[in-house]
Amino acid sequence: MESNLHSPERRLIELRIEHGDLDALIDSAVASVPLDELMMRRLKKKRLALRDKIARVEREIEPDEPA
Repeated sequence: MESNLHSPERRLIELRIEHGDLDALIDSAVASVPLDELMMRRLKKKRLALRDKIARVEREIEPDEPA
C-alpha cells in the first residue's frame, strides 16, 4: 500500500494539481490592481518548472517508443 503513495502515477496527479493551483494563483494575481512583476516572474518560472517535471514523470510512466 505504501508503494502506491510514491508511485509515478500519484506523483503525476500531485504535480498536475499543483500546476492547476499555480495557474489559478497567477490568474488571480493578474486580476489584482497593484501587479508585482517580480512575484509574477517567480510564479511563472515555478509553473514552467512544474510543467517540465510533469513531462519527465509522463515519460517515466510511458517512455517514448523507438521509431
